[in-house]
Amino acid sequence: MPEGHFPGVSPVPAAGGAPSVSVTEEQVREELSRVLACHEFRSSKRSQDFLRYVVENTLLGHGDMLKERTIGIEVFGRPTSYDPSDDATVRVKAGEVRKRLGLYYSDLGSHNPVRIELPSGTYVPEFHLVNAPPPAPAGRLQGAAPDTLPVPPPAAPRYRVLRPRHAALAVLVLIAAAVLAWLLARPRLTALDQFWAPVLNGSSPLELCAAYVPVYGVDIDPSISPPSSIQDFTLLTDQFVGGGDLIATSRLAAMLTRLHRAYRVKLGNDVSFADLRAGPAILVGFSYTKWKQISSQMRFFVDGYRRPAGITDNGKPTEWVLPALPRDRRTSEDYAIVSRVFHPDTHTMLVELAGITQYGTDAAADLVTNPDLMAEALRGAPTDWPKKNLQLVLHVKVISGTPSSPKVVKQYFW
Repeated sequence: MPEGHFPGVSPVPAAGGAPSVSVTEEQVREELSRVLACHEFRSSKRSQDFLRYVVENTLLGHGDMLKERTIGIEVFGRPTSYDPSDDATVRVKAGEVRKRLGLYYSDLGSHNPVRIELPSGTYVPEFHLVNAPPPAPAGRLQGAAPDTLPVPPPAAPRYRVLRPRHAALAVLVLIAAAVLAWLLARPRLTALDQFWAPVLNGSSPLELCAAYVPVYGVDIDPSISPPSSIQDFTLLTDQFVGGGDLIATSRLAAMLTRLHRAYRVKLGNDVSFADLRAGPAILVGFSYTKWKQISSQMRFFVDGYRRPAGITDNGKPTEWVLPALPRDRRTSEDYAIVSRVFHPDTHTMLVELAGITQYGTDAAADLVTNPDLMAEALRGAPTDWPKKNLQLVLHVKVISGTPSSPKVVKQYFW
């Protein structure tokens, strides 16, 4: 495409009818390379893919094709049946890209000649030329001699002595301005920060606990001699952790490491009541363990032994069930619960993430470690929710064995 204006480019107007200065494709691609190589984007391949896709399509004049469904299919590999109303992946990633761009241009990229922006509410980026050369003053022809005007002599300086009352008022104004500048410069707490604040407060190590999943093992090769009786199977109660529970635990561990918060990983039966009383804890997938009585006291509870398996409300069945859950537990949807409470039995903060299957547990962990998902989940919550106990009931679509972004179907605060 020749040099000049193209969709998404913000030209810098010149005064007096002079030609405007616009960003060229070459400048945009050079800036895109700088952005993709920065720390904020190097750590997220999906953010790189998203930004590269929307910038290149805008430069090619395909900005009208940058819709949520198209991006979900082309960038994130969603199937052609993908429904954006059930999967917020594209919206969440766009918010994350906006945040990463803001961080980059507030630091290392603050002096770059070109700036790439992704305005809220659209997936079409804009390109702005920064520090463009100032246009010539209006009304002056090129090469014309400047008009000469008499320069008045400088006025003699006049000094005014501040009265004590005025001086005190000036000091108060300066203090107020300094406080206001500090408040504006202070980073705002996100919904995710507020969710974790009462849990991470304090210095005692946090217990990060993943539940064991009971598994029946066989000592013979089933492909040669299939098991013929119950005696061929051995119940293994303390050796296996569910795949979704493992991914959830890794997400939480990465978040705690990033926050420089000390934690200890505990598995299954290794978690004692004394551990839960010693400090805050996160229980991952604990609805089927000996600690289920802790969460069964709450309003919403995952009951995997009820038929159909689902979530109960004060012990009563709800619409949040999996009526066709197969025995291998491979399902196309799931439900999960996120609980954050000051528990009356342990007198400590407790977070529990539990799905009916492993997919729900994985999605719940994604929610509590992603600021954009958490902000969306707590939309409409009471203003004082950070000081309350809470439970969130989630619905999750499972696509090709991978849970999509969860959708909150019920909030409860007390």
